[in-house]
Amino acid sequence: MIAQLRRPPGGRDARIMLLAQLLDRTGTGVWAASSVLFFTFVVGLDAGRLGVMLGVGAIAGIAGSPLAGHLADRFPVRPLLIACHLLRLAALCAMLVVTRFELLLLIVALTQLGDRAAKTLEMLFATRVAGERRATYQALSRSAANAGYAVGAGIAAIGLAVGTRDAYEVLILGNALSFLAASLLIWRTREPHGHGRLVAAATRPAGEGGDQDGTAPAAGSGPARRSPWRDRGYLRFVLLDMPLNLDDSLLNVGLPLWLVHHTDAPHAVVPAFLALNTVLVVVLQLTVSAKVSTPRQAAGAVAWYGLFLFAACALLALTPAHGPRTASATLLGAAVLVTAAELVRSVCSWELAVSLAPQEARAAYLGVAGISPSAQKAAGPLLLTGAVMAAGPAGWLALGAGVTALALLQRRTALHRLDTVRPAPAAVR
Repeated sequence: MIAQLRRPPGGRDARIMLLAQLLDRTGTGVWAASSVLFFTFVVGLDAGRLGVMLGVGAIAGIAGSPLAGHLADRFPVRPLLIACHLLRLAALCAMLVVTRFELLLLIVALTQLGDRAAKTLEMLFATRVAGERRATYQALSRSAANAGYAVGAGIAAIGLAVGTRDAYEVLILGNALSFLAASLLIWRTREPHGHGRLVAAATRPAGEGGDQDGTAPAAGSGPARRSPWRDRGYLRFVLLDMPLNLDDSLLNVGLPLWLVHHTDAPHAVVPAFLALNTVLVVVLQLTVSAKVSTPRQAAGAVAWYGLFLFAACALLALTPAHGPRTASATLLGAAVLVTAAELVRSVCSWELAVSLAPQEARAAYLGVAGISPSAQKAAGPLLLTGAVMAAGPAGWLALGAGVTALALLQRRTALHRLDTVRPAPAAVR
């Protein structure tokens, strides 16, 4: 990993961008660990208004990805990414002086809009600077991000231990400064090749692109035919990708709440879920990415996501029947399986989102693909708390079986689209 970080795919610009992401995620880790407590104890929001605020933020995040893809199809990526960071910086600074709930809703919405837009632009930057080695770049990006989150959570723990309003404000300013530092670093990079549209429509390679069902567009089809919103095959991929992001809600919502309300495991186990996840992602992401380096390998590996998540759900279904020690061990085992699913998902979703998109409209397509994690963040916790956990162990088994079935369907449809737009080498004479 150290060698790859010194010479990442994309060279100097990729190295600077990875450092910018590390600083960005460090600040984000500070905010993620302290925001709920800030709104509760400093601002004075009750649980109902806090839930509304988080929901509005999640909805705004859904809009951020396609908006970023639309703009990146027409303007250079670097200024757009810097603008996203500066928007988040301004929103956080405003949070220090705003107390009205209505204005806080707007501020949180803008923060989440900028956050999801920035992640989409980072993905697009990676596809342009790393080229065919984008899976390796993504693995380095994930490792840097998780390391940043861990450092940020540690910094937040110090501020939360102090617990004063001034301490919370210092944490917010620290997050804001991380956006400023990331912006300055991004300014030092060069605009990746292919700003605006990646490849002119007239020079599109044969076999690239996709019509509404994944077939090549007819001759003379205009730009409207390459809109991701008209491409049923790609929209099907995005729709199926939403439940294949449930590992995030499972780790951050499902595991902690199930432990607290349905098992005898001590509450001190909850922080171990995130710590275990962070360490495993930092250590193993590069190895997993090396084994899933082509579009067809990514499509095939989607099935593993379903199997890992089903195994995790099966363990969760068993925990209420055991005592504290066995329940703790079982929950930690489930956390490992959820992390394994995350490792596979991060590679598969990334590679397929890029590979299934027509090259000349890739920015707009990646923007639409970014809806999947945002939609899952909005709906995933509600699914787990409102349906799965309410049904008890049977709910976990049903969730695991459902996700596995959808993963197999995603695998089949992705392979079909790849066979249509990217014929296998064996079929080429």
